[in-house]
Amino acid sequence: MNGQERSSDAFQRRSLSMKSLLRDYGLAAFLALNIAVVSILSPAFLKPENLLNILTQAAPLGMVVVGQVFCLLVRGLDLSVASVMATSAVLATSFAATDNSMMPVIFAAALTLGLVVGLANGVLVAKRGVSPFLATLATTIVLQGIRFLYTEGSSGSTLPNGFAVIGQGRFLGLPVNLLILIALTLLLGFVLHFTRFGRKIYLVGGNPRGAMLVGIRTDAVIISCYVISSMVAAIAGLCLVGYVGQVDQWTGKGYDLDSIVAAVMGGVAISGGRGNVLGALLGVFILIVMFNAVILLGLPVQVQMILKGIIVIAASALYIADGNRRVA
Repeated sequence: MNGQERSSDAFQRRSLSMKSLLRDYGLAAFLALNIAVVSILSPAFLKPENLLNILTQAAPLGMVVVGQVFCLLVRGLDLSVASVMATSAVLATSFAATDNSMMPVIFAAALTLGLVVGLANGVLVAKRGVSPFLATLATTIVLQGIRFLYTEGSSGSTLPNGFAVIGQGRFLGLPVNLLILIALTLLLGFVLHFTRFGRKIYLVGGNPRGAMLVGIRTDAVIISCYVISSMVAAIAGLCLVGYVGQVDQWTGKGYDLDSIVAAVMGGVAISGGRGNVLGALLGVFILIVMFNAVILLGLPVQVQMILKGIIVIAASALYIADGNRRVA
């Protein structure tokens, strides 16, 4: 090998190493850069109370994102998560009791709601061939109608005191809902990366036909992913209502799109089969830091919408470019 060939080979190795570093640590570096910039622009950002507030606000969205990842991995999406959150919150107030002994019953009812909605979404997508967008949008509208029919548009605040602990409390200095998020992330991350079911999810999302040829029941895998998404959204709804302290018809409004934006920004491929929950959670914290910066800097709230759109466009462009490189 002559000197020119050795130089070219060394350059390629350095290029691959740089790409690997960007892929593995680029998102964390971008989050750190955001924090640094916002801290300079607004010193109030680094105040302990503001940081705890960010963590508390990020937890419910993080839960929804962790569930949304499962749907995205199998080439789907779940627009019904926000409506599931609102409906589970309404369920929490429908028992008209403030006794903490009712909390297990409320959680069981919310999880049952998530199970039913997830099954409906999954069956429509996997068995009936309805597009994920239309299937979950239809479920959203149905749940919204049920809520308005039941509550007649009124809000409620009859909640066991334990929900305030879940939504606003601290344990060892950390928000309780953040600890719930950590537990869910560890559990579902383990399922994705260390179980046969997790490997099936990646195979179904990456190569559906190949998955069918090796005997995987792709419909069952897809339905299970929608069930997981809806059940996690139901838990997130209860955590969010504990933080807000009052239930209205739009609890969790915007979490449907925010969860998709955060997951996509965190490296979960829209085309399925690629991504993980840790990357998606980094996307959550980037979004929350941006939203917090908008408030601290006194910018119009509409700036948040502009940022979301830019993020989706940039992430989509990166995936298309990456996909073209893989094909080449």
